[in-house]
Amino acid sequence: MNNTDIEIENILEEEQKRQRNSAVFIASENYASSSVRKYTSSILTNKYAEGYPGQRYYAGCEYADQAENLAIDRGKKIFESQHINVQPHSGSQANMAVYIGLLNPGDKILSLSLDHGGHLSHGHNVNFSGKIYEIHNYFLDKETEMIDFNSLQKIAEEIKPKLIICVYSAYSRIIDFERFKEIADSVNALLMADIAHIAGLFVAKQHPSPVNIADIITSTTHKTLRGPRGGIAIIKNSLSKKYDRGIFPAVQGGPIMNNILAKAVAFKEASSDEFAQYSKDIINNAQILCEFFKEKKLRIVSDKTENHLMLIDTRSVNLSGAEAEEKLNSVGIIVNKNAIPFDPEPPKITSGIRIGTPGMTTRKISKNDLKIQFLPIDLGYLIGIGKLIGILAELNCRYILTMQHKPKLWKNQKIE
Repeated sequence: MNNTDIEIENILEEEQKRQRNSAVFIASENYASSSVRKYTSSILTNKYAEGYPGQRYYAGCEYADQAENLAIDRGKKIFESQHINVQPHSGSQANMAVYIGLLNPGDKILSLSLDHGGHLSHGHNVNFSGKIYEIHNYFLDKETEMIDFNSLQKIAEEIKPKLIICVYSAYSRIIDFERFKEIADSVNALLMADIAHIAGLFVAKQHPSPVNIADIITSTTHKTLRGPRGGIAIIKNSLSKKYDRGIFPAVQGGPIMNNILAKAVAFKEASSDEFAQYSKDIINNAQILCEFFKEKKLRIVSDKTENHLMLIDTRSVNLSGAEAEEKLNSVGIIVNKNAIPFDPEPPKITSGIRIGTPGMTTRKISKNDLKIQFLPIDLGYLIGIGKLIGILAELNCRYILTMQHKPKLWKNQKIE
């Protein structure tokens, strides 16, 4: 009997072509290793394991316990932490468990505004967090486009939040965790660091760590960590029981055991020297691109990057973020439109795009690959566009920018 599902196979074949033939510069996307993908599809997908290791509500969990304990041990090692919960299905659910486990409905949360680089799950009014809790925002400084700690301190003193959230989805600078903790302590607030974007960087010691500073740390396991889709949380021992109850039974039922096994694989990969070099290359590539864009008179939000991403103000080339995203996508360059600080445009339009280097660095793009060559193209293609943005952009509408070499695949990586 032929069990091939032709419709599904066609979808996967086309997606394989898209991934192989596109240059993906979305900061939150990456390419998982063949090992991570192998164990994501393991037979543990068949096992229901509600509860925690040694305290399950189902029989037959002895190997599920071994898998989760292995992920916990490896996670504690790479994050240098005392307690880690590997069960969250996603970063947003890791965040939800913080709110449910440690706060009460209506408690005050202070977070960076979404249009300044924050995240939906940090209290936006369309998200569960904004519907259940009293959300207040802090903002970036209008001149520097960096965190305004003096303003943050004043807002915190005024509203007395129960929780302050730091680390973001579209902020290109190093986070001063100690300064955040000082402010949180001054108003008796808990400090949560959502490191979803930078987890891999600080595991590789390319970004300061919030461990032993923040009270709660949440993250995804993909992005710069290059694991399976999922979430984790690192919690101080004094809060760990409350947080664990926030995940189960408050937010989730059974954990996705096949994903937890793949998290263990990713944590081992992240402990390697190769991963440390990879993380350095992510930042180096981002800084090379940032300087190139600046040379071509593109405005970079806050003027530089210190991590894996940057925001480009597309108004500097007479495009909206949506237009830039569409035009780049049409030539196989995948970015996302993104609001910039004090953006006058609505979220579906925006005045910027976000560029990130984790994915293309996984595909072994290097400093030499980022050397630029210009190829003449038909000017008619660019009529009405102005100056096309991004990795395939030329800045006087006469040339199109391309990479010198076709991106290679990461060792053990097959997009299939």
